[in-house]
Amino acid sequence: MATPVLKVLISFQLLELWDGDEKTRSYPISTSMFGTGNEEGSLRTPLGTFKICEKYGKGQSLNTIFKGRKPMGQWTGETSDDDLILGRILRLSGLEEHNENTFQRFIYIHGTNHEATIGSATSHGCIRMKRHDVASLYEIIPTGSLVHISAT
Repeated sequence: MATPVLKVLISFQLLELWDGDEKTRSYPISTSMFGTGNEEGSLRTPLGTFKICEKYGKGQSLNTIFKGRKPMGQWTGETSDDDLILGRILRLSGLEEHNENTFQRFIYIHGTNHEATIGSATSHGCIRMKRHDVASLYEIIPTGSLVHISAT
């Protein structure tokens, strides 16, 4: 496999894994309920080209709750309005002038406690995935891989 590339298609709420010209996997996701944008504090999903600059969660349970990218306990399945970051984190860094603040905005691809909302725009800016899906992706996507986020 060449260096994999991720494509996030917001209008379809999908994340695709590409190996060269071949789409090898597709995952349902959830992007921001506030739409797209790069403004600090906007809670919007940024657009453009990014790289995965950091990965967190190796060896952790898929129910591990992360705060500040550190494991802080286990989610026990209770219903909560809290937007928990669970299981694995792929941290994004923007590669273009308009999205260069993405790292400081703490935009991640991560697992969620709101798996029932995957497939609709309900996040607070990050790209949410089902915990098993993000764990699978975590194992095959190396740090430095490109991520293209587009509205279509």
